[in-house]
Amino acid sequence: MKIIVLGAGLVGTPMAVDLAKHGNSQVSVADINSETLKKIETKYPISTIKKDLSKPSNIKSIIGDYDLVINALPGFLGFQALKSIIEERKNVVDIAFYPEDPFELDNLAKKNKVIAVVDCGVSPGMSNILIGYVNEILDETEKALILVGGLPQKRVWPYEYKAVFSPLDVIEEYTRPARYKEKGELVVKPALSDVELIDFERIGTLEAFNSDGLRTLLKTVDIPNIKEKTLRYPGHVEKMKILRETGFFSQDYIDINGVKIRPLNLTAKLLIPLWKLEEGERDITIMRVIVEGKKEGKKIKYTYDLYDEYDEKTKIHSMARVTGYTATIVAEMILNGMYEKVGISPPEYIAKTPALLAYLLEKLKNKGVIYSEKIEKES
Repeated sequence: MKIIVLGAGLVGTPMAVDLAKHGNSQVSVADINSETLKKIETKYPISTIKKDLSKPSNIKSIIGDYDLVINALPGFLGFQALKSIIEERKNVVDIAFYPEDPFELDNLAKKNKVIAVVDCGVSPGMSNILIGYVNEILDETEKALILVGGLPQKRVWPYEYKAVFSPLDVIEEYTRPARYKEKGELVVKPALSDVELIDFERIGTLEAFNSDGLRTLLKTVDIPNIKEKTLRYPGHVEKMKILRETGFFSQDYIDINGVKIRPLNLTAKLLIPLWKLEEGERDITIMRVIVEGKKEGKKIKYTYDLYDEYDEKTKIHSMARVTGYTATIVAEMILNGMYEKVGISPPEYIAKTPALLAYLLEKLKNKGVIYSEKIEKES
């Protein structure tokens, strides 16, 4: 089997490495960055392709010989890339965080008999799978909450934050209105709203704020109260609000001495060196998923916790591991014929088959990514 990863960033590269090390497939990775590709070639048994992946024609020209594609491009390129992959009739696992609704491509995927698992990271991704699983086994699901964040282990002023993703994708979390459900009704609030402090045993106090990470869950599960909140070190939200309200995240062009620029582009350029996780720099990923409801007339609460750190042995960042390994395991499921649903599949569809969740959790555990489960039942 042949797999190609589109995007050789801090998540795309570990995915390619994982597939090359642990699978029986030929793996390639495509990116526009020659320096990054050269590093990959010298270290791993992975073929590299230099291409400008912002052009759909370039994507179509390189994926023809592959059995499966992994879309690890930044969000602003992700949806168009997914469309191009489906048009070429290639099965795909997608982790790109784009604003578009992936179900817009469902008919195209079904017409071309393509298996397309989207939002297949940690959150969205594993959070969807865990909620989908519990929702399937409960008689009535009343509430679901996702708390998730990736953080540097070392806190450095002013932002106390580092990212494995494009700064533009991170900024999306601070600008895209947050959608959630409350008492069965859709609620839309600004990102960074409803800040609260929450204590976590291994890391201390973090601040949580509304973010738009539910995505497909708003359509696919009937849960009257469901919300996602992003986690950061205390004080980060206020700084992001100042930047946003001042206009630094604006996509509208402004004129500066006769030159038109978008403030967002300038801001991203300035934040890249400040937010970049360097090689060897330790990071932490923390996620808690809480699902409450009733089974046989009695209340029951499921809590899943993830605490993950930078891997000293493999030198792979935590957020890359918890995001990328979910996608690579699902890719293996598709290649091995374990998951065969044609069309757009959000991660929660995988949870409809409990054996697939068990397989996924065991594979993640073998890679050092461990989700603990706690079940509290009404006596």
